[in-house]
Amino acid sequence: MLNLNSIMTTDLVTAQPDATLAEARTLMQEHRIRHLPIVDGDGDFIGLLTQTDVLAATDSFLRSEEQRLHASDIRVEDVMITRIVTVGPGAGLRKAALFLEEHKVGCLPVVEDGRLLGIVTDTDFVGVAINLLETLEESEPVENGFDDEE
Repeated sequence: MLNLNSIMTTDLVTAQPDATLAEARTLMQEHRIRHLPIVDGDGDFIGLLTQTDVLAATDSFLRSEEQRLHASDIRVEDVMITRIVTVGPGAGLRKAALFLEEHKVGCLPVVEDGRLLGIVTDTDFVGVAINLLETLEESEPVENGFDDEE
């Protein structure tokens, strides 16, 4: 059985809770990611910042400059999500995919003993689907348009 360990991203970009929202947004843009795990000084997983969280915390440009909150003044710890379902590296792919679909979330942090090992996203599951479709196509008989009867 395939498990999350086989598809999760382990080369992680993370931030600490005292980082500013501006710093987190820059990290997310530079690395083209939508989910930023937040770890404490010991490297333990403590929260998650999503692209949606960043957009929601960003102040409106409709306010005057004097009244506007700036991303450089907002700490990640003030806007990050802390109530997050996590899974272990041995979790099955099917259950994880069903969880993402059912709860309409885009990622599952993979954690063991408080340590962040990786993250699996809906994009990872698209990759799995592509591989399965390619395997199916390879196993189907090829129709070449020729009549084999002579």
